[in-house]
Amino acid sequence: MTEPFDAVDVIRAKRDGERLSQGQIDWVVDAYTRGVVADEQMSALAMAILLNGMDRPEIARWTAAMIASGERMDFAGLSRPTADKHSTGGVGDKITLPLAPLVAAFGVAVPQLSGRGLGHTGGTLDKLESIPGWRAALGNDEMHRQLEDVGAVICQAGSGLAPADRKLYALRDTTGTVEAIPLIASSIMSKKIAEGTGALVLDVKVGSGAFMKDGASARELAQTMVELGTDAGVRTVALLTDMSTPLGLTAGNALEVRESVEVLSGGGPRDVVDLTVALAVEMLAGAGRPHGEDDVRAALADGRAMDVWRAMIRAQDGDPDAPLPTARETHTITAPESGVLTHLDALAVGVAAWRLGAGRARKEDDVQAAAGVEMHAKPGDVVVHGQPLLTLHTDTPERFGRAVEALEGATRVVDAGLHAERGPVVLDRIGD
Repeated sequence: MTEPFDAVDVIRAKRDGERLSQGQIDWVVDAYTRGVVADEQMSALAMAILLNGMDRPEIARWTAAMIASGERMDFAGLSRPTADKHSTGGVGDKITLPLAPLVAAFGVAVPQLSGRGLGHTGGTLDKLESIPGWRAALGNDEMHRQLEDVGAVICQAGSGLAPADRKLYALRDTTGTVEAIPLIASSIMSKKIAEGTGALVLDVKVGSGAFMKDGASARELAQTMVELGTDAGVRTVALLTDMSTPLGLTAGNALEVRESVEVLSGGGPRDVVDLTVALAVEMLAGAGRPHGEDDVRAALADGRAMDVWRAMIRAQDGDPDAPLPTARETHTITAPESGVLTHLDALAVGVAAWRLGAGRARKEDDVQAAAGVEMHAKPGDVVVHGQPLLTLHTDTPERFGRAVEALEGATRVVDAGLHAERGPVVLDRIGD
């Protein structure tokens, strides 16, 4: 078969700041998936995209080509409208766990195809796999049946969705091109559009523990993804949310499940509840089932969301009543002085949890269900000299040393006469 384009010509065009044609984009994504374009050639093109960018039509076409590389899911046969959420990842970000059953409690189906953690950001599937018996792999028929019967499903994505993205994602990770906003946006949105949801809410994190450290780049990414979703006919909005400090009081798999169950029981940390409710309100509006914040909070308080959670876990062979694993060893870090805690760095906590065994350095690594970091105070809280600030959990105590190293300088306590306000978790909203 004679190829209609040449990889070197496509690379040169983007290297020289030219706009790629629709034909070039369709071909290069397909040819890379087929193995005709080599990894080193796609690496060069990815670097050219990082350096020279893409305009909106280019990114839209690149995303469409990624979707066309695989299957598309179709939820049109469900009796409920669908809505989904995607987070760009952070520390202590367990929001999917209470959010999916909360939204489902209002008659909206939530097909949440999730992933595993890599590095300092946790994976939703890793968290849920700390529940005895729970399984992440579902067939399409099982997923449809659970969405119809329960209303929410959190499971792993099949290999058929956007296979071009899976191949390119691994390449970007090893070639210094992860930060290319056109490639981040098309990676996320190709999978979400292929997933077939009717409405999508994006949780774009900004801050030290986030992929995007500054507001300008987070806003650019959010705007790009909202435009891609809108162009594809998916009702899409984005919330910019704070990830300068961890979400909630836990980072680690079983620890975060326990905290999520507290939220579903009408309790839990204020920031986790606030973000869960804010995202739920947006998802319900996008699905055409608008409800106010008070209604949504009531569904956490009165047990409706908990009922869906228990049914969702049972449907995937998990036992919602089984004790969650606990770590064999703990180590406590105490407040160095009395005063107000003004700083608790999300990245440092995430790296510490990873080093304790809660995350993985390579995708093949195992994770410890019980490992992680428990926080006893958040910025704005008054602390007393010697009181516990952080408790580290692991089954392998030889990991404590490097985890403690990661936390050096992560907290700051100042004179109690100074007052530190805890800011809002939702910083801005992008979309119609």
